[in-house]
Amino acid sequence: MRVLYGIQATGNGHISRARAMGKYLQQQGVQVDYLFSGRPADQLFDMEQFGRYQTRTGLSFVTEQGQVNYLKTALQSHPFQLWQDVRQLDCRSYDLVLTDFEPVTALAARRQQVRAVAFGHQYAFLHPIPMTHDNWISRSVFRHYAPAEQQIGLHWHHFGQPILPPIVDLDAHTPPPEADLVLVYLPFEAPEQVLNWLRPLTGFRFRLYGPGLLKADLGHISTSPPCLADFKQDLHRCTFVLCNAGFELVSEALQLKKRILVKPLLRQMEQESNALALTRLALGSALPQLNSQQIGHWLHSDALYQQVQYPNVAKRLATWIAQGAEASSLDPKSWW
Repeated sequence: MRVLYGIQATGNGHISRARAMGKYLQQQGVQVDYLFSGRPADQLFDMEQFGRYQTRTGLSFVTEQGQVNYLKTALQSHPFQLWQDVRQLDCRSYDLVLTDFEPVTALAARRQQVRAVAFGHQYAFLHPIPMTHDNWISRSVFRHYAPAEQQIGLHWHHFGQPILPPIVDLDAHTPPPEADLVLVYLPFEAPEQVLNWLRPLTGFRFRLYGPGLLKADLGHISTSPPCLADFKQDLHRCTFVLCNAGFELVSEALQLKKRILVKPLLRQMEQESNALALTRLALGSALPQLNSQQIGHWLHSDALYQQVQYPNVAKRLATWIAQGAEASSLDPKSWW
């Protein structure tokens, strides 16, 4: 079986899902070619697993100071380049196109009438699940950004809908958590602002990752640019995770039973809805703004959270794909 797999690369979560899926697709003997869009090729890192992958410009959102700037997003979009990429990508030699919310592969498959299966968190919003700040823009994005014949949503709970649990990419053997260790990943916030929040909290050790940061030891705070191996190690070792309200990191933290505080990207419907779902399910905490006092209160809080244990979705999904990806053989209820 030969598959073209498109991955939205604006954030690291989609790539993390692709790492998990890629290992099991390989075990199933599926030949996979990868295409990433939404981020310049020179900003991708630790990509050896994907072999000779392709990149395209795609589409991405511009964020500033913790919120989406829709004007700059529109001004910096490249619709003509997107249309050129869609026209030039030949999908006809593949048995199936997979897309994790990646528009070039999805639109090219539709144009060439090649069967496509889409899966990812964004497709969960095609169902009536907890949402906030929903509007015609967000509805249009979820419906038309990366469409496919079959669209499979992922979420932390099924909410009575045909939704699968998260795909997580975690090591089989995990070290015990360290009680004072906090993993911090707030890529949409100004790094100096995050450091100012953390400096007074000397009773904890912070591992802060983010674009533009240098590897440095600042006493109880260590900083680092994005790095897959070190980040995964700190995720396993920490007790607390402080992050934006993206889907994949929170999913991995939930599976590892970490205490979670999210600060959603403002004016971004998906992240604000994730924060709503996280608190409604009693899986973690969320705040629209952060400061040292609020972070300190959360670190010292004895609030009780629900714990979850998800199945190996990547393995089951890869098996389903290798067997033909027939819609009738996928029963979401049996996955929970």
